[in-house]
Amino acid sequence: MNPPFNLRREALKFAVLALCAKPFAALAQTPPAPIRLALIESMSGPFANTGEAVFRNLLWAVERVNARGGVKLAGGARPLQLDRYDSKGQNEEALSALRAALDDGARIVLQGNSSATAAALVDAIDKNNERDPSRRAIFLNYAAVDPSLTNERCSFWHFRFDAHADMRMAALMDVVRDDAALKRVYLIGQDYSFGQAVLREARRQLGAQRPDVEIVGDELHPMGKVKDFAPYATKIIASGAQAVVTGNWGNDLTLLVKAAREAGFNGSFYTFYGNALGAPAAIGDAGIGRVVAVADWLPNVQTAQSEAFYRAFRTRFPKPADDYVHMRLQLMIEALVQAIERAGSADAVPVARALEQADVSLYGQRGRMRAADHQFQQQLVVGVMDRQGKPGVQFDVEGSGYGFRVVKTIAPERAELPTSCKMKRP
Repeated sequence: MNPPFNLRREALKFAVLALCAKPFAALAQTPPAPIRLALIESMSGPFANTGEAVFRNLLWAVERVNARGGVKLAGGARPLQLDRYDSKGQNEEALSALRAALDDGARIVLQGNSSATAAALVDAIDKNNERDPSRRAIFLNYAAVDPSLTNERCSFWHFRFDAHADMRMAALMDVVRDDAALKRVYLIGQDYSFGQAVLREARRQLGAQRPDVEIVGDELHPMGKVKDFAPYATKIIASGAQAVVTGNWGNDLTLLVKAAREAGFNGSFYTFYGNALGAPAAIGDAGIGRVVAVADWLPNVQTAQSEAFYRAFRTRFPKPADDYVHMRLQLMIEALVQAIERAGSADAVPVARALEQADVSLYGQRGRMRAADHQFQQQLVVGVMDRQGKPGVQFDVEGSGYGFRVVKTIAPERAELPTSCKMKRP
């Protein structure tokens, strides 16, 4: 035999084997596919600041999960991937974004800033899941608080992690009930399902708990279209109102309180969202002791765990303008991860069934999902605006020099309300 020829033949054989092995080695090293989360929010237009604030919160939550190794499944841990889709504040754009997200492989949809958009997404996801079981998706709602979404319009695929409007209003009324000097109230809100629900519940609860209080104004305004609230401020002052009750959010709240301050209104604001997104800075000293806000958590909840939570967020996002952190969004992502791990799958049906039993804690804050209607149950707090450095106001908001002192804490069992939901399960 020819030794050089044999050597060449052996070398060629090993080279061929090596080439064949490369694809298998590459396959073995391929990272696990991420679990895609589709955030559908206003990233442009008049409410872009609210969408960006949500994105920062969710990004922080996703980073925390991935930093500890991702979502643990039998086939290996999988990271979360947060994709953003711009709804431009329009329902049709949100539905288009939903279709794009499903085409991209997302099966977890996140949205909250607009109950009208949430209702449109619930209907679309219901139809998609019935029509195409291979592309079923679940909807996690962190801020759309129209009560109907977990009552007559409840869906197996929809989970709400914020207290709905009636729950929030009941918390505010705990403070109103104690304000014996309050005799005249002006109601104002955005003209869509959520704003209408807020005013409807304000009328009902005032009648039940403070029948001595006169409603001297009751009106709705176009959502996201009013650039100058001066005419509304003039009417509020002319009515003799001592307080305004509003569910306004985003620029519709900031511009309202700014116009009222500039017009000389010295009354109180009972709000759902007066504790951030420019509102404290807009109203300034006129809001001290007068602007009241309800939330699931506030930075000045005085516990060591709460302080650690807030400081961790501010370390991640140190710019004052980025200072808007939601505990409930963090609990929502933790609940999702818990559900996927318990289900042993990222498929919609087993995840939804596991989410119905979610019970999560983070930095001392606990929440649980009520299976009957998919309404998250958690404590609520009510805060009153004051200068940073005053008793109970360690932290300010967005570098404004104003923060919110917690004056009421409502335990989950007190915040909980009955539901009329009749859930249809697959």
